[in-house]
Amino acid sequence: MTDRPSRSQLLEAAGRSVPDVIAPGLAVLFCGINPGLYSAAVGHHFARPGNRFWKALFASGLTDRLVSPAQEQCLLDFGIGITNLVARSSAMAHELGRDELRSGGRALATKLERYAPRRVAVLGIGAFKIAFDRPRARLGRQDEPLGGVETFVLANPSGAQARYRLEDLAAAFAALREP
Repeated sequence: MTDRPSRSQLLEAAGRSVPDVIAPGLAVLFCGINPGLYSAAVGHHFARPGNRFWKALFASGLTDRLVSPAQEQCLLDFGIGITNLVARSSAMAHELGRDELRSGGRALATKLERYAPRRVAVLGIGAFKIAFDRPRARLGRQDEPLGGVETFVLANPSGAQARYRLEDLAAAFAALREP
C-alpha cells in the first residue's frame, strides 16, 4: 500500500501485526511498544507520517541516508532490526494491558537469546517498566541487561511524544553506535 490508508482501512487494521525486521547478530534491535493502526494498515514499522523514528535513525548516523518505512528491510544491511513488545496493533499503546506487556517482555527476552543482537533499544519507558518489572528504570543504558544483551531504554519517537525533540532522539540513538 503506497497511499495513506482510509479511516475504514485503519479500523480494519486493529489487532494486526507487522512482521519483525530481524536477523542474527545485529548491532541494534529496536523494540517498539506495539504497532499503531497506521503501521498495521500499511505493513511497516513506525509508518505514521508524524513518527520521528526514521529521521532520528538518520540524524544519529546509524544509517547513511533517510530510510522510509517501506524500505525497512534495508536496515538489516546497517545491522539494525525492529520488533515490538506486543505484536497486536492498537490505536494507542495505553490500550495494552499489564499482562500483555509482561508476556511481550518474555517474548522479547526469547528473541534476544535467539538472535543475539549486540544491543536492544526499547522505545518507551512506561512499557519497559511494566514489561520487565523495573519500576525505577530511567531513560538510557540500563545496568541490568535483558537476555544477556546490553539494554537501552529510549523515548518513544511517536509524534504524540512531542516533549522529546528530534535532536534529543537522534542523540539518544547515536549512543547506540558506541563500540
